Amino acid sequence: MPKLSRILLIAGLAAGLAACSIKKNDLADPPVPLGDFVLGHNIVIPDNLEMVPLSREASKEEWKEVMTKAMEDRFGRYEGTRMYDFGVALNAYALAPPGVPVVAAPKSVLVITVNIWDDATQTRLNPKPKQLTIFEDLSADTVIGSGITRNKRKQMETLSYLAVQKIQDWLVRNPQWFTDNPQVGDNTENDPNPLAPFMAQAGVTPEEAAASPSAQIAPPAAVPATEAIAVAPIAATPAVPAN
Repeated sequence: MPKLSRILLIAGLAAGLAACSIKKNDLADPPVPLGDFVLGHNIVIPDNLEMVPLSREASKEEWKEVMTKAMEDRFGRYEGTRMYDFGVALNAYALAPPGVPVVAAPKSVLVITVNIWDDATQTRLNPKPKQLTIFEDLSADTVIGSGITRNKRKQMETLSYLAVQKIQDWLVRNPQWFTDNPQVGDNTENDPNPLAPFMAQAGVTPEEAAASPSAQIAPPAAVPATEAIAVAPIAATPAVPAN
């Protein structure tokens, strides 16, 4: 078994054993409190997305579509008045392929980097880009191997749903962002990145994977362009009155 595949298998099994219960779909529940939050710009950046060898292949456009929808499904439910902008850089992924024996069935995994901005002040609230690693949920079919029981689209939708759920957990752990005077800071640490060895072989560091030309959109004057690693908000577009 290639070295990276062993890394993914061990990491996937560890994640599965650590998850004692399956996360239910909570989108029908009331949104968790986030102050006066309303979703502003929802920018998903797939430019530097890397695929791990032996993975099912998915295009950058497919990933962007699925992740954008997952962000809208969760954060589009809020009806506050203070706008927050997101930049989500898709770094690397592995979608468990079909036909892998149970004994070696790897879990699909996705690595992303996230920035959140206070739209009103054009301030990035997390001092450093937030790296998150997402494994498939623990269920009967992922124990067998989701490459056998789930098609590619379902794997992507599951990982994107869990990724945005993890972004929500990150927001909840930083209540200082959701006040009348949002404060810069982050009360959390970045997740380990099991795909880092592959990204290094491909010549892409996690920091580079979070940066892309399309992410350097009009950085705020207070933040040098070289520091606008994921995404800077775009000036709000006035609403067009309905005819």
